[in-house]
Amino acid sequence: MSQLVDSDETTPLLGDDASSDDSQDDDYKSRWRSIRVMYFTMFLSSVGFTIVITSLWPYLQKIDDSANATFLGWVVAAYSVSQMVASPIFGLWSNYRPSREPLVCSILINLSANVYYAYAYLPRTNNKFHVLMSRAFVGFGAGNVAVVRSYVAGATSLKERTSAMANMSACQALGFILGPALQACLSFIGEKGVTVEVIDLQLNMYTAPALLAAAFGVINILLVLLVLREHRVDDHGRHIQAINYTSEDRVDISEETEETIDQVAVLTSNILFFIVMFIFAVFETIATPLSMDMFAWTRKEAVLYNGIIICCIGFESILVFLVVKVASKRFGDRPLLLAGLAIIFCGFFVLLPWGNHYPKIQWADLKNKSSVSQMIEATITSNSSLEPTGCPYEQTWCQYTPAIHLAQYISSDILIGVGYPACNVMSYTLYSKILGPKPQGVYMGWLTASGSGARTLGPVFVSHVYTILGPRWAFSLICGMVVGAIILLSSLYHRLIAFSVRYGRTAE
Repeated sequence: MSQLVDSDETTPLLGDDASSDDSQDDDYKSRWRSIRVMYFTMFLSSVGFTIVITSLWPYLQKIDDSANATFLGWVVAAYSVSQMVASPIFGLWSNYRPSREPLVCSILINLSANVYYAYAYLPRTNNKFHVLMSRAFVGFGAGNVAVVRSYVAGATSLKERTSAMANMSACQALGFILGPALQACLSFIGEKGVTVEVIDLQLNMYTAPALLAAAFGVINILLVLLVLREHRVDDHGRHIQAINYTSEDRVDISEETEETIDQVAVLTSNILFFIVMFIFAVFETIATPLSMDMFAWTRKEAVLYNGIIICCIGFESILVFLVVKVASKRFGDRPLLLAGLAIIFCGFFVLLPWGNHYPKIQWADLKNKSSVSQMIEATITSNSSLEPTGCPYEQTWCQYTPAIHLAQYISSDILIGVGYPACNVMSYTLYSKILGPKPQGVYMGWLTASGSGARTLGPVFVSHVYTILGPRWAFSLICGMVVGAIILLSSLYHRLIAFSVRYGRTAE
């Protein structure tokens, strides 16, 4: 990356000893060291969500017999709901105080919550509620992503912004990939594991991942305290005094901050981001039940095959982030966002059922037995240890809705794996550019909250529409939402521009 601060264009307006070449070089290095700390924080936020997600259900069953699948849904949703509440709070805090304060506080909450999760088996009753509370606190600590995004937006110029946001999203995607991988590596400890009597801890395949996440939190706090410094630059890359900087020397608030932000563009960006996150939440939630219904996969096969597919999508997303960094310089942010939405539409359109092939119905063989002996044989089979596969007969749409082919499913995964990361990066990038030089903590908090709300409502949408009406209705409604997002983006295309472009300081 070129060192922008060396050019005449990006030299601070006030020339003094502090603006010498050596000082600029030190500022540049310190700024990017701080940004990389934020990358690591974003990575750990993703790891904290996924590192226990695959073992959450068996852990609940092990420590509390009264836990059921419905309660599991509440436990998973608790993370997103708490993050939705915490994001604006931490964002507001970062607007008026140094970023390290809300970061250290949030990481400490996250760290403590993971330790709480590891000890959730200790109480004699209501263990499932302790798991619920621990995951809620982990989600609350993850509200610091609003601070991370706000800091990176304020510490990068317009030219650096897309690349930095793409790097940050790549770190987030890497966290989603490595979280389950770390859980898989730790599964060799087994359910029994070892007991550390001194601290009354059972170290097993369920508690070890949470404790590893807590250890990562300690490293993160040290990096924030020792490496992170407050940096703020304008759209051209020139250093300006951060508004939340606690120094008695001077507070230089740019005249640009006196001009207003386009609130219509802000609201539009939040709506678009909500739709993007909602669609992806639906996609990741529906993958397992859809594949089991359409391809008659067993639970083990569904977890294995979809795990491989999600892992491949994660690596595909990282490649997309790298391509986006280059493509945005040539085509711009808005065209890439529009293209990403179009690709997502194609991904869900491909999933619409068609043809004359219908899914296998669970227990359908019972209806086809005519003799008594055949009925007895079917009964014995149904009562055996073999797991029933296919589309449950309780879902009436299974009887008249054509099956989705495996080729459709794989094609959809590939398309969504391209469209979603492109939309994700462009949403953050455009939003930060629209907000301009003002502290973005609260606004980034609302954006994060809208994403958390989407991840909460997405599974609810799936559980009702898909279960009752089937994939044809579910995916048709998703296609309709994407078309609505494309129309909204197209109609307000001219307003989704950078703050400095809007006021004529920078050419678009």
